[in-house]
Amino acid sequence: MDDRLQRQMAFALEIDKEKNILRQTHLSGHGRRENDAEHAWHMAIMAWLMREYANEEVDIARVMLMCLIHDVVEIDAGDTYAYDAEGKKTQAAREDAAKQRIFGLLPQDQATQLMALFDEFEAYETPESKYAHAMDNLQPVTLNASNGGSDWREHGVSADQVYGRQRKTALGSQLLYDEVIAPIIEHHIDTGEIRPS
Repeated sequence: MDDRLQRQMAFALEIDKEKNILRQTHLSGHGRRENDAEHAWHMAIMAWLMREYANEEVDIARVMLMCLIHDVVEIDAGDTYAYDAEGKKTQAAREDAAKQRIFGLLPQDQATQLMALFDEFEAYETPESKYAHAMDNLQPVTLNASNGGSDWREHGVSADQVYGRQRKTALGSQLLYDEVIAPIIEHHIDTGEIRPS
């Protein structure tokens, strides 16, 4: 096996570890906690399904690849819960080190491409990254809603916290924010799973 293929195979095996990174969100129907790979797969499919609701025209293949790779860094960095203020302070540094190591397993051209795509997602500036982030926000909200808001209740999440994170969804899809996310949040504030601010 030549070096290029060896490196690609090493990366392919390494990213299998993403299946072991558990998130705080539970599967629908009060199932077990989902893992990062399931989250990434789910949001990539959702991105394709709902692409007509993106605020701007997007390269959907680019969006889907962003969705699929955005949490690979958590193999090393661990999952940082969306509402963990303390964990957020070190998240960027942990994820940058992980990005260098994990994508660095690849041949240089592919490592450069995936690192750039990861950085684009994190920068939140292109239509593709904004729409990919909308999926990253929408996917756990829909799962949490399907479970009666139990994850919000368990973590004592406030309305300000949820709105603070979810308002960014509108940068990628105003329609999905208005028609799906805002009504879910309002419902769960009314029913007490999300603490009033």
